[in-house]
Amino acid sequence: MTGLIIKGGTVVDPVSGNLFQADIAVVGERIASVGKVPEAKDATVVDARGCYVLPGLIDMHVHLREPGYEHKETIATGVAAALRGGFTAVCAMPNTRPVCDSAATVGFVLKRAKEAGGARVYPVGALTKGSEGKELAPLEEMRAAGAVAFSDDGRWVRDGQLMRRAMEYAAMLGVPVISHCEAPDLSAGGVMHEGRTAFILGLRGIPAAAEEVAVARDIILAALTGCHLHVAHVSTAGAVRLIREAKARGLRVTAEVTPHHLTLTEEAVKGYNTNAKVNPPLRTAADVAALKEGLADGTVDVIATDHAPHAREEKEVEFDAAPFGMVGLETAVGLVMALVREGVLTLPQLVAKLTVNPARILGLEAGLIREGAVAEITLIDPET
Repeated sequence: MTGLIIKGGTVVDPVSGNLFQADIAVVGERIASVGKVPEAKDATVVDARGCYVLPGLIDMHVHLREPGYEHKETIATGVAAALRGGFTAVCAMPNTRPVCDSAATVGFVLKRAKEAGGARVYPVGALTKGSEGKELAPLEEMRAAGAVAFSDDGRWVRDGQLMRRAMEYAAMLGVPVISHCEAPDLSAGGVMHEGRTAFILGLRGIPAAAEEVAVARDIILAALTGCHLHVAHVSTAGAVRLIREAKARGLRVTAEVTPHHLTLTEEAVKGYNTNAKVNPPLRTAADVAALKEGLADGTVDVIATDHAPHAREEKEVEFDAAPFGMVGLETAVGLVMALVREGVLTLPQLVAKLTVNPARILGLEAGLIREGAVAEITLIDPET
């Protein structure tokens, strides 16, 4: 055979929950066999002894910044960072310039990704034209061009009737709506979590209620329309409760959490640290505990980085003027492995949040190690 053999690794199966020793043979772009694979003179052999062998990791919330903001990141640098972090696929959010709100822009992103090589890029199309929340974008055309989901990303669709129509169209197309749940009437002008630390620092806060009000409305609209609602970067205990209740009612609601919301609190902002300025903001220790509980009981389905790079000079300004966002592709795995050490998740459960779960939400042929599956595979050395 001509191809690749991954020898002696510990395969982590996120579906069965099992870990087992096996070799993996890859021919072309598919897994040919999983088990004991004999040596083959014409095959490239990767020694995976001591490593975990996982389905390729999928990050369903990444800002690649191209087109329009190439001084922050490009598709080429973004997919390179993804591969270094173990991600074989990423979803590109639409907050570019121009906004990814047309079939042409979706095609541009796919073309650039193909030229860059490396990690696969799945475009997310905007819900409304220009992400301005005034008029629906051409959802069907973007879907046909390759968009895997729709979102206005950092702009919550304020108009309830417009969001209802967007969800109805998305439901007909069989595509999830990803909602950045933040009611601007409550969050306007805020730069960090509203609480004691914000008071001490003299910074205007973003209350937990801004997220929870938006989550509640979008869940109601998802129930009305039958749309699959995916709540982006959940950050509050109240939002976790609302999503848990929605799932108990059988609604098509899924959710993600970021590594930084699982590992940092509002305390990280002390000293006016602009690197900790993110949206939604870092919350309290109680919120972090609730997010971990939500991961453990299945309320939160996915871990996604919300990788949002900026130029150094953009962050090296006074706190109020600095943009929201931090990078995450290259640090995510190291951070979330702590969830296994803490006993929050088993290793297969953690891997599911990074592979098969996002694949199922987005309808991707990915996230599995099986004979015949697409050969997107990540190796993790737990000692490094």
